Amino acid sequence: MDSQAPIPPSPSKPIANIEVKAVLLLLLMLALIFGTVAYVLYARGAFESTQELVLLADDSEGVVAGMDMTFSGFPIGRVRRVELATGGNARILIDVPRKDARWLRTSSMFTMESSLVGNTKIRAYSGILTDPPLQDGAERTVLRGDTAAEIPKLVAMVKELTQNLIGMTAENSSLNTSLANVQSVTETLKGPGGTLKVLLGDEAKAKQFVTALERANALLLKLDGLAAKTDQQVFGEKGLLSDTQATVQQVSATLNAVRASLQKLDAVLVEAQAVASNTRAATTDLGALRAEVDSSLRKVGQLVDEINRKWPFARSVELKLP
Repeated sequence: MDSQAPIPPSPSKPIANIEVKAVLLLLLMLALIFGTVAYVLYARGAFESTQELVLLADDSEGVVAGMDMTFSGFPIGRVRRVELATGGNARILIDVPRKDARWLRTSSMFTMESSLVGNTKIRAYSGILTDPPLQDGAERTVLRGDTAAEIPKLVAMVKELTQNLIGMTAENSSLNTSLANVQSVTETLKGPGGTLKVLLGDEAKAKQFVTALERANALLLKLDGLAAKTDQQVFGEKGLLSDTQATVQQVSATLNAVRASLQKLDAVLVEAQAVASNTRAATTDLGALRAEVDSSLRKVGQLVDEINRKWPFARSVELKLP
């Protein structure tokens, strides 16, 4: 048998400067760890200049350190600590970056909303951005809106509403009575003379009202006939006005005749004064003229009497001669 002797292993070559390389690797890992921590702290605003805001609430349930305070959906602050005040209220300390503090004003409102599903949210609302900015360390009371706390109130309101609906829809309720009355009024309006029955409240009174209207219409018809007759008698072709106009024309003619007689009298008087010697002739002419004037005056008197008979409104008639 051929036997061979075992070959001894060759010795490994030592790594040069292994201690230095291990130290460098350890330093690199430490640098990476510190860099990561520094970046996380920087990203979370640990090195950013902030101002403090204190929110006072009667209950801080659901509020934890590190949660955000939002404005218009954007985080502008972070809860740093929650502590109990001496008065029994909760003090929520929030750090707000200086660059975001410009959104907070003295008139800003702060709310803390707790929903059935999800975490508690702290919101800030600034309606008037022209108000003075909020000071560092300012304390504000937060308005709390808890959905779970509103559920018992909502259930009580629904129960009360249901009871009211049951009472309104009952058989002898006021609503059903009102609807029945409305239906009765509607049926009455559909019948003959329904509007008058509804207005007057009784069928007998409605009939009386209709009768009164008919009598009033009949009276108006009579008055219209009487007015037509009056117009015919006064303003007709042979009416009182036509007779009066004819009488006035006769009076005017008579007055014209009297005026002419008086003018003749004036002429005779002038002639009498001019011819004083012929007194007998002038006297004869004066007697005839006097008789003519008397006749004219009698005619005027008869016309005046006829006017008084036909137009009885003028009782006193005075006739002045020139």
